[in-house]
Parts: sequence; structure tokens; C-alpha cells
Amino acid sequence: MHAIVCIKQVPDSSEMRINPETGTLVRTGVPSIINPYDVPALEAALRLKDQFGGKVTVLSMGPPFFEQSLKKAIALGADRTILLSDRRMAGSDTYATSYTLTLGIQKIAAEEPFDIILCGRQTIDGDTAQVGPGIAARLGIPVLTYVMKIRSVDFEAREIVVERKLEQARQVVKAKLPVLLTCEKELNEVRYASLPNLLRAYRHQITIWSGEDIGAHPD
Repeated sequence: MHAIVCIKQVPDSSEMRINPETGTLVRTGVPSIINPYDVPALEAALRLKDQFGGKVTVLSMGPPFFEQSLKKAIALGADRTILLSDRRMAGSDTYATSYTLTLGIQKIAAEEPFDIILCGRQTIDGDTAQVGPGIAARLGIPVLTYVMKIRSVDFEAREIVVERKLEQARQVVKAKLPVLLTCEKELNEVRYASLPNLLRAYRHQITIWSGEDIGAHPD
């Protein structure tokens, strides 16, 4: 089992401020956290690893200070972290972000094929919910959105069954692996970091790939 989890570091919503001139979020001097929808996605991957064995790779895109969130992912139990970081990636919209993350996933998959990609439903600083489905579309794999529960995974039959959140109901859906899930906060309760993993996170060396490393188009 190999799960890839896409996470983003976002400004703490309680500290968010808007630049009145540009209308954009002020990030300088604002405390950052892992996007709250991404944490249950990471926990879901870790639970699959607990149940089936395997590996959890965490992928993010952003400036070098995003490393603090990746180290937190290691403290929770992830095995490998990769940061896509390049000045040309700054200010990317959801189209460019899904393109860049897809290239990162393809580079990871060339080394070790994946079974599941997990993303948060959306980010609290964008609220578009477009990046996860955009990645799935570029990879040509099924996408299951608004996942509230993973009912079962059969790696031999290459199938997964989940419950999706609808407006007034839940929908049970089966899909073939590999698959991409976008996860709701209600999916699970997140574990605490263990002391051994905290020590491992302290020593952990994050892999950083530039746009050139992943074969991104220079424009």
C-alpha cells in the first residue's frame, strides 16, 4: 500500500488579515497551520498504513517555510515528505497548482506506484475545492469527493468503498484503485504525535524539488 497525501500550509484562520489595497491574504507575520481539511486526509492514510502496512508520502507545494508542516506530518507517522518549491510557483492559481502537484505525483509514482491519493476537501484560504479533482483529471484516475468514511479497501481486488457527504444524505460509492479522495473534517479524529515520531521528525530531511526537477514547463 502506498498512499500520497497532498497538504498545504495556510494562515491560521483566527489570525487572517486582508491587504486592503490588493485584496489578498496577508501571510507575513501570520501564524501558519496545516490546512484543517488536510489533517484528516493524512490520518486516513496513516490508518491504512496501520491496517495494511506500506508507506505514506506527503507532498506539498510552497516556499521553504512550509517545511514545518511537513515535519509535523512526519511526527504524526508519515514516512517521506516532498516539497515542491520554486519562485516560479509563487502565486499559482488552482489550475497551476494541480498541474504542479500532478508532476510531483508522477515523479513519485515513477519511483514507487501509488494506490491512493488523499487531499482535503478544500483549503480554508481558497475554498475552491478544485485542486484535488484537477489532479485526478490530469492523472486520469477516479475521484471521490466529500468523503466522510472509508468503509473498506481491497488491494487484491483493487477496489475501495466510501461514504460521501451529500446535502441531506450520504452516498455509498465503489471505485477502482488507484483513486483520489477529497476528505471531510468528519472523516476521523487525528492522532497525537508519539515521542519516537517527534524525534524522527526532528532529524528528518525533507526532499525539495524545483520546477526543473519535476519537468514543469518554464512558463
